[in-house]
Amino acid sequence: QVQLVESGGGLVQPGGSLRLSCVASGFIFSSYYMSWLRQAPGKGPEWVSSMYNSASRPSYTDSVKGRFTISRDNAKNTLYLQMNSLKPEDTAQYYCARSPPGDLDPTYRGRGTQVTVSS
Repeated sequence: QVQLVESGGGLVQPGGSLRLSCVASGFIFSSYYMSWLRQAPGKGPEWVSSMYNSASRPSYTDSVKGRFTISRDNAKNTLYLQMNSLKPEDTAQYYCARSPPGDLDPTYRGRGTQVTVSS
């Protein structure tokens, strides 16, 4: 069955960096769009970024452009999100999903990893 397992979250000060990872299994990873979503406390889910393959241009929500970078290693079935210049408003549970850009209710989604940006 499809499994997505995120890791790499934590507590970081404003301006800091984190790198999230998502290990996928149960499907041909290289054949699918993969995305990152996030959900802050008391708010609905927000699409963050998506990537199809190395030859395609990744997409980002405006609030993270220039700060976050999505990447993938198909040999390792792993999706990444490098997050730099983190802001308190980036605080959320971050989820990996097998989904195209903009999908806020993906069929396949991991359990998430918490990112907290605070001094």
